[in-house]
Amino acid sequence: MMSVDIMEKVKTILIMEDDPYQSRLMQRLLERADYRILIESDGESGLRAAMLSHPDLILLDMGLPDLDGQTVAGLLKASDTLSKIPVIVVTAWPQDTAAAIVKAYGCDGYISKPVHAREFAAQVASFLT
Repeated sequence: MMSVDIMEKVKTILIMEDDPYQSRLMQRLLERADYRILIESDGESGLRAAMLSHPDLILLDMGLPDLDGQTVAGLLKASDTLSKIPVIVVTAWPQDTAAAIVKAYGCDGYISKPVHAREFAAQVASFLT
C-alpha cells in the first residue's frame, strides 16, 4: 500500500486596502500565518485581481478611492465566478454600521479596524473554515 502525503493548499487572501500602513500590517500578520497575500489599493484593481486569481478570501476596505467598498462587494457577489468567495469587510466604521453593510451587500462578516495583531490571523482563519 502506497502512502500518499497530501499537502494542504496554501490559502490565498486578496486585501483591497488603500492605506499602505494597514495593508502592510495585514500582509505581515497573515504571511506569518502562512497565507499567500495579494494586495490591491483600489476597487478596479481589486476586482481584476479577484477575477485573475480567484482567492480563497477577500478582505475589503469600504473606503477605496475609486469604487467604494459597497460597490465592489455588490459586483463580487453578483459575479457567477466570484460570488462564492467569502468577502470580509475591514472597517473602522461602528459595529452596527459594519453589520448593516455586511447584511445589505451579502458579505460574509467584518473585522474592525484597527486590526489587533494578536487576534487578526485567527479572525481571518475563522472565515476560511
